[in-house]
This record gives sequence, structure tokens and C-alpha cells, in this order.
Amino acid sequence: MRKVSFAEFGGPDVLQLVDAEEPRPGPGEIRVAVRAAGVNPVDWRIREGQVLGAHPVELPSGVGIDAAGVVDEVGEGVTGVEVGDRVFGEGSSTYAEFAVLGAWARMPEGLSFEEAAGYPSVVETALRVVREVGVRPGQTLLVSGASGGVGSAVLQIARDRGIRVIGTAGAANQEYLRELGALATTYGDGWVERVRRLGPVDAALDLAGSGVVRELVELTGNADSVVSIADLGAPEFGVRFSGVAGSMPAALAEAVDLIARGRLHIPVEKSYSLAEAAAAHVDSRAGHTRGRRVVVI
Repeated sequence: MRKVSFAEFGGPDVLQLVDAEEPRPGPGEIRVAVRAAGVNPVDWRIREGQVLGAHPVELPSGVGIDAAGVVDEVGEGVTGVEVGDRVFGEGSSTYAEFAVLGAWARMPEGLSFEEAAGYPSVVETALRVVREVGVRPGQTLLVSGASGGVGSAVLQIARDRGIRVIGTAGAANQEYLRELGALATTYGDGWVERVRRLGPVDAALDLAGSGVVRELVELTGNADSVVSIADLGAPEFGVRFSGVAGSMPAALAEAVDLIARGRLHIPVEKSYSLAEAAAAHVDSRAGHTRGRRVVVI
């Protein structure tokens, strides 16, 4: 089978499309014929060797953790899923023609493989940081970098829970944030004052890692009310860096519920082939995403 792999840490040029042995599922796992794989910032962070504590890597390594596809092999002890089922979930080395998943759910009706591949890690992260930041119904949550995959999910989850949201994004994504129910403003010079004009902030999330943690603490008045998933220096300001995933099965179940109720939709901004994985990483690292990027097999 074909898969994307890297034999050394480095820039996107270390990614290679190689021929590899097909993986086999162990107990409690399934194998899927991958139709699409989600492109996440953690993918290029792993490739660069930034997060080895949370994501140990044995080289050469595959790439990708999210996928949607068709079950073609079921491991020992697995029940409730059969060969031929359409599923989405989390595993390893998902930029490939076949991948093993350790957590999955059946795809909701009407969802394409490309769309489904963009949900697993994004929704788990969004649910986790909303929980960790402690924001409650009726309060106001500020989301810095709100137009990407996690931001798109956070805005819709917050809206479903009765939480008021202020989102920052580039000028081109202002209407997109409003469509998701947020009060929108641009980042850049003067952004703190623009946020203040929209009202007081109870909690804040840094999703872009653009050096705004100090200002988020200033706006909330409390470092405990700020969580970052993108700024490794956040703890210097007393801010929690959230990098350890919670329960993926629970997150997938909630995603299915939200999608089925019409409360969650994350658009796919751009699709790439396996051979274009390096370009996908370049674009992901550059940010300014509206929704999700995926690799299509």
C-alpha cells in the first residue's frame, strides 16, 4: 500500500510517499480502507519533533491520526462494527491507503468521507478545552483564532450550550464567524480594544499560538480562565497548555449527536492527495484556515 512517511524530523520536505506493508488491527482495533485523513497541526508538530513527550515517535514514522473510511478488518474482541461499515475515528499513520483505528464511530447520514475525516481530533480538542476553561452557560468566551477546525467546533459547541462567544480571525473570515453565532472581530493592532468594545470576557481560548496569551489574561483578569492549545510558552504566564487528549469514544459520540441535531458542521476548505501531503502541512502551519483541510485517498 501507499503511505506518507518520514525518516527524520524536519520540515515538510522530509515527508515521502512510500510503499509499505499493510497494517493489521490488534485486539480492540479495526482496520479501514482510508477514504480521507484529517490534517491537524499536531501532524506537523510531530513531524518537527516538537511534542515528543505527548507523542513519542519511532522513526521511520507514518503521519496522521484522523481518518474516515470503510471497515475491512476487525480485531479480536471488537463488537458493534462490521466489515463494510462507514466509520470515522482516530488511529495512527492515517495518511495511507489502509490504517488501524483504536477509536471510531459510524459516520452520520449525509456526511461525506472528506467531511467526516475532519471531525475526530478537532471535536475532542474543542470539547476538552471548553471543559478545561470552565466557561458556563450565560458567560462570554473569547476565542483567538476562531475560524479553523477547532475554532469552528468550539463556536458551535458553545452556542449549543448557551455560551456567548467573541471570535477573532482575519478580515476574510468575519462573516464566517458570524454565521457560526459568534461576535466577530479582527486580530492585529488594536484587537484588545475591539474585543473590549464587544463586552466583558469571562474566559478565553488561544487556538492559534499567535503570541496573545498575555493579552488574554489581561482581558479575563485571571490566568486560570485561559487555556492554550498552540502556544508552548503559555505556562510562563500561568496559563494551562492543553495537549493531552481525553476520551475519543466519548468525543465521537457527542460529535455524532451534534451533527445529527444539525448543531455542528465543519466545512472542508481544501483537499490534497497523498502526494501533496507536504503542501497540506505548509498550508496548515500557515494558518488562516476556514474549517478543515484533508488528505483524500
